[in-house]
Amino acid sequence: MTPIAVTPEPAVPPSATQSLSSVTTSYDDTLRFYLNGTRVVIDNIDPEVTLLEYLRGIGLTGTKLGCAEGGCGACTVVVSQWNPTTKKIYHASVNACLAPLVSVDGKHVITIEGIGNTQRPHPTQERIAKSNGSQCGFCTPGIVMSLYALLRNDSSPSEHAVEEAFDGNLCRCTGYRPILDAAQTFSAERQCGNAKVNGGGGCCMENGNGDSEGYCKGNSFKDAQPIKKFTPPGFIEYNPDTELIFPPALKKHDFRPLAFGNKRKRWYRPVTMKQLLEIKSVYPSAKIIGGSTETQIEIKFKAMQYTASVFVGDIPELRQFSFNDDHLEIGGNVILTDLESTALKAIEHYGPVRGQVFQAIHKQLKYFAGRQIRNVGTPAGNLATASPISDLNPVFVASNAILIAKSLDEETEIPMAQFFKGYRSTALPPDAIIASIRIPVTSANGEYFQAYKQSKRKDDDIAIVNAALRIKLNDLDHTVESADLVYGGMAPTTVAAKKASAYLVGKKLTNPATLEGTMNALEQDFDLRFGVPGGMATYRKSLALGFFYRYYHEVLSKLEVNAADVDEEVISEIQRMISIGKEDKDATIAYQQNILGKANPHVAALKQTCGEAQYTDDIPVQKNELYGCLVLSTKARAKITSVDYSPAMDLPGVVEWLDHTDMPNPEANWWGAPVCDETFFAVNEVFTTGQPIGVILASSAAQASAGARAVKVDYEELPAIFTIEEAIEKESFFEHYRYIHKGDLDKAFNKSDHVFTGVTRMGGQEHFYLETQACVAIPKLEDGEMEIFASTQNPTETQTYVAQVCNVAANKVVAKVKRLGGGFGGKETRSVQLTGICALAAKKTGRPVRCMLNRDEDMITSGQRHPFLAHWKVGVNKDGKLQALDADIFCNAGWSQDLSAAVCDRALSHIDGCYLIPNVHVRGRLAKTNTMSNTAFRGFGGPQGIFIAESYMEEIADRLDIPVERLREINFYKPNEETHFNQSLKDWHVPIMYQQVQEETSYSERREAVKKFNATHKWKKRGLAITPTKFGISFTALFLNQAGALVHIYHDGSVLVAHGGTEMGQGLHTKMTMIAAEALGVPLSDVFISETATNTVANTSSTAASASSDLNGYAIFNACAQLNARLAPYRETLGADASMKKLASAAYFDRVNLSANGFYKTPDIGYTWGPNTGQMFFYFTQGVSAAEVELDTLTGDWTCLRADIKMDIGRSINPSIDYGQIEGAFVQGMGLFTTEESLWFRGGPMKGQLATRGPGAYKIPGFRDIPQEFNVSMLKGVQWENLQTIQRSRGVGEPPLFMGSVVFFAIRDALKAARKQYGVQAEVGSDAKDDGLLRLESPATPERIRTSCADPILKRALVKPQEGEKSFFISI
Repeated sequence: MTPIAVTPEPAVPPSATQSLSSVTTSYDDTLRFYLNGTRVVIDNIDPEVTLLEYLRGIGLTGTKLGCAEGGCGACTVVVSQWNPTTKKIYHASVNACLAPLVSVDGKHVITIEGIGNTQRPHPTQERIAKSNGSQCGFCTPGIVMSLYALLRNDSSPSEHAVEEAFDGNLCRCTGYRPILDAAQTFSAERQCGNAKVNGGGGCCMENGNGDSEGYCKGNSFKDAQPIKKFTPPGFIEYNPDTELIFPPALKKHDFRPLAFGNKRKRWYRPVTMKQLLEIKSVYPSAKIIGGSTETQIEIKFKAMQYTASVFVGDIPELRQFSFNDDHLEIGGNVILTDLESTALKAIEHYGPVRGQVFQAIHKQLKYFAGRQIRNVGTPAGNLATASPISDLNPVFVASNAILIAKSLDEETEIPMAQFFKGYRSTALPPDAIIASIRIPVTSANGEYFQAYKQSKRKDDDIAIVNAALRIKLNDLDHTVESADLVYGGMAPTTVAAKKASAYLVGKKLTNPATLEGTMNALEQDFDLRFGVPGGMATYRKSLALGFFYRYYHEVLSKLEVNAADVDEEVISEIQRMISIGKEDKDATIAYQQNILGKANPHVAALKQTCGEAQYTDDIPVQKNELYGCLVLSTKARAKITSVDYSPAMDLPGVVEWLDHTDMPNPEANWWGAPVCDETFFAVNEVFTTGQPIGVILASSAAQASAGARAVKVDYEELPAIFTIEEAIEKESFFEHYRYIHKGDLDKAFNKSDHVFTGVTRMGGQEHFYLETQACVAIPKLEDGEMEIFASTQNPTETQTYVAQVCNVAANKVVAKVKRLGGGFGGKETRSVQLTGICALAAKKTGRPVRCMLNRDEDMITSGQRHPFLAHWKVGVNKDGKLQALDADIFCNAGWSQDLSAAVCDRALSHIDGCYLIPNVHVRGRLAKTNTMSNTAFRGFGGPQGIFIAESYMEEIADRLDIPVERLREINFYKPNEETHFNQSLKDWHVPIMYQQVQEETSYSERREAVKKFNATHKWKKRGLAITPTKFGISFTALFLNQAGALVHIYHDGSVLVAHGGTEMGQGLHTKMTMIAAEALGVPLSDVFISETATNTVANTSSTAASASSDLNGYAIFNACAQLNARLAPYRETLGADASMKKLASAAYFDRVNLSANGFYKTPDIGYTWGPNTGQMFFYFTQGVSAAEVELDTLTGDWTCLRADIKMDIGRSINPSIDYGQIEGAFVQGMGLFTTEESLWFRGGPMKGQLATRGPGAYKIPGFRDIPQEFNVSMLKGVQWENLQTIQRSRGVGEPPLFMGSVVFFAIRDALKAARKQYGVQAEVGSDAKDDGLLRLESPATPERIRTSCADPILKRALVKPQEGEKSFFISI
């Protein structure tokens, strides 16, 4: 995208460049490194290329581009090197998307292709594949490489090390549990043959007599015989001795100073401090780069130009450390991973008391970014960027560290308290570098040091607020001699709380008045206004106060004071255990067939773990190919006054500009489903940021991006609407209006004992599929034909609109999909926009055109899950029986309708939850706003509707003062009762599962334990919840409920299947091959699905609505039935055991057709809106989940202690696939309701733009966010008498997503306990609007959790808006 037009200019005058040339005349210009064991020498180096671009450019496409900011881990590779700090070889997992190519000189780069392949996989690759740890597979190579790096550095890592090895990796599909299970097979505990998990009597660690080495070498084995490492059955044995060796030549590598580049950019790589200082002396503005973790983001997303960059990662002098009597001195360029281990050594060296500051450093580093960033990031880089939310900088300031700055002429000592001058500015002289940092040890007597951090997500997240707090006390009377209270996230720089620190000095710490006075002073230090940049004023202020409160009592606990004066319980922070989980492996035994019902890995899993699976952007570059880059609107609503693309056309490599005038006719510019109300290119006016205005075509992706930035667009801004509330106020709606009406509401409300009203609000959710929208369009020479390779869930709609923009019939367009790197609904319609533009570009130029969106481009163009707002009124009797529901629901559609109407309709049909309500009137409207057009997302309105239902159930239970668990039971549907849309519930098992889950999880006993815990804990609260779901399966648009399939049997007995569904990680192809293999009686290995294409199966429905297995499975079964009928005579002749090869050969020579076209359409369905007649859904997938959480109410931090899920998915076709779908959907749903929050800028230069773009700002759950205990089972022991699906299975992709909401409701349960202890609770029997009823909006972020509490600290931190003042961000 193009946030601004930038004209590249030299950073310095030519004279400086000449001086630099003279200093670096003798520098070498050749890179030498090893790649997967092979020596590589490059002397023609593009200075702007990253390691990832280089690897993918030479065909090693297993390494993926997921975000380009080092936040997702998809690009992880291993760089092995001699570490000058530790004097050992270290195998570093790094983000190839950030690593400059210069950084690998003299090192060994190992990619996913280098460790194994599908014929000879590495044990890491095989175990993750066989353990179902890969679904869409796009993130998998990066995850494998993180595990590989761990094992290369420690072949027997601890369980804890394994658990934390993936803190720099994200996965959107699996829910992480199977990946962790696979990885833990390598841990020391699990590898021991004596371990209980492996059937032994217990390893030394389990029996409590392991040695300090951490695994089974200990004193329980007197004969000193080594214990054989245990390899789980079916897995390749892991033997560290067979790994790629560190090339011997690199041990003797001569690190020469390097200089290379072109007139736009030059790289320098000095190898001594003197060389570096010489460069800085003649060229002070040269950009110093250590890990490139910040710089590459500036280049990629902010279009920053650095004429001269100096890589300093290979200067040994900057990577040393030394223990001195009163301080530890660390080189400025010690990598953060080494700083972690150095801090532990320092604690050991100085002892725990004098080493308190190093304990604080280690604590902060534990949650500092991900391992890949810590493997390259440095303290000097952290200091020089002067981030106001740096986790290390407050520690350096509070400890009174001294920064040693060196230039060619002098060495300067800069106290850290004087280093930060303003936002992103420091006291470092222009010609100096940060050579080292001297960190004073903590005093042996009376000094106390601690550090804290709170972020949206525990691992790999930037701080909201952090702090380093130090106090020095007089030993005799505990008077404060000095104090440094230093905070990040409270000001434009790392800042000391000066008034609070000054107040403390001379005060007796043990006097309670000291705490109160300090808190008052902190309020003055951090008197934030409501609209403070970064938002969250109340939350940030409460964290500043809360951190000190926690610190104060921690210090008191170490002094000899009255125990009653110490708030002991506030001291500890939320900690996680090693996560565990189990699946019911026996759930399908009763109905297993030869193939169906049995657990089989994803058919492409091993290809994905080995990096051999091909995604759209992995398709080899075509001859004469062009790259596209969209020019996107930067205004939420505006008239376009002018577009000047001429500056772009003057840039090297730029070939063409396209906009709406290049369409064959004005009508061809319009697209949309089902309403054609959106344009491919804006015409005269833009209605949202991120709306395409045009596209630049160039010879490379980088040139296209530069060209797009150079296009100048002028606007005349117009008023914009963002929120549903604004849309209601201004009556901005689309025409669509639907309702469901059943019964007599007026009568029901009049007869009800109570009538309660409420408002439920739920935010949206970004899809965050790891593979962004991508397309390759290849024009053919004849008849206007076009071949499209797209990452889409909807090949047919892709074909339709490509034909439209190319002005040809659909039969001239072939849309092909091999696989998607995740979809979740985000590629059902929104993929069409990019594909249509690429196809038009290919048509106009006659050349292939490729485009893969950057993560930020994808997030601002592709739409999200719809935010919802509901105003509801419920009638209920004293006994808890619901009588009536009246509700108006609104969804934020964005600027065009897309699929919003169908999403809203499904929400209306699910607003009953699992509860019988005799009288219902619900109405749905689509709010028209100026955000991106919101679209399909897993659940498609269902989760929003059910969330409204569970929200009113929770609030009614509070109003009636009865347990919500009981309220649910009272109102559950019974078998064959009818919903509010008059559909009978057949095979209804929610009440059974509700009881089973409570019994299997000891729910009532845990409820009592939670009550006792909450009664004895002031700051920690636990919550428990159990939530049911029912999810209707079928497209609500009747015509979409159809599918076709094509099955070929070849001479050799192999079978080729084609169907209309796309594989996006959900295991659809795996299930379809199983159905075909079972039906034809052939081995699963003999059945193959190549791709989804419109020239093999035509007129397909999108792969969505959890109906793809039902539809395509029956179509395949139908085709196989035809083939079986044709082969029946040959089976009789050749015998029942005859191979398919013999059968096919005999049939072929008798001229029997061995191809069959199958078809299926869902029977019985067809609902009519308004009259409320007909059957809406074919059936309902059902489930129940329970969860327990623990909150730290002082900070809003939380963890899910346990979650249990039971799903009724009928007779599972493949339990491995289905468990993967359940776990992945649950964690995705947990993210929806907790961590994932979308925010827009209210003002400033990015007014109206999405602020939470990319993994740095938008937080999906990570490995360490999943439930600590995560158990999943399927309903068994029942009959599905009315289920008429293939294998009697139920759709499973979407229904479990709402199960993640149980974590939200458990959080709400804990918050009720937190509020109750301060007398804040709902008024029983009342419909009051201003009582203590907890009205918790989704998502329950740490900020919302904290600000929902009612303790005195929060009240004193409350920041109220002044008249006319608004928040910094808009929450939509």
